[in-house]
Amino acid sequence: MTRTLAIALALLLAALPAAADCRVDYKAKRDNPLKLDFGSATLPDSACGSKGDAAAALAPMLAQEGWTLLAIVSIVPQG
Repeated sequence: MTRTLAIALALLLAALPAAADCRVDYKAKRDNPLKLDFGSATLPDSACGSKGDAAAALAPMLAQEGWTLLAIVSIVPQG
């Protein structure tokens, strides 16, 4: 399931402009049955300023796959 999510995120992020400037590590959950995930995603520069900015960008992407964002653990600049 995590691999499916990672592939979906990669495809979605490939459609974004080329300025993908940070990697975020996050925790997410899925209910019924409960599943927990620790993952990472690449986000555009506009989402790299704070954990709140990253959460606002990432949460809708995860929600499309049935996941609820619990926390942004870290933001790692790229480049």
